[in-house]
Amino acid sequence: MPLFVDILGWAGAAVMLYGYAMVSSSRMAGDGPRYQVINLAGSAALMVNAAWHSAWPSAILNVVWAVIGLAAVLRNARSDRKTMGLP
Repeated sequence: MPLFVDILGWAGAAVMLYGYAMVSSSRMAGDGPRYQVINLAGSAALMVNAAWHSAWPSAILNVVWAVIGLAAVLRNARSDRKTMGLP
């Protein structure tokens, strides 16, 4: 299990760095759904890793980061539904 948690943490960090690089190079919109899903996935992975290693400040930071990402994903989904004329 510890190896899986470490791999999960490294993958989460890589995913978040990828998203940041894509937004910083104007290849992805910072308020778009792809970036928000990347942030949500990366923060969730880092949250698990940080909690496993009892790095509580990082774990709490990533909980908040994930909540912000989830709110953005839901907001984008609602906006997309309105655009398509769905309730």
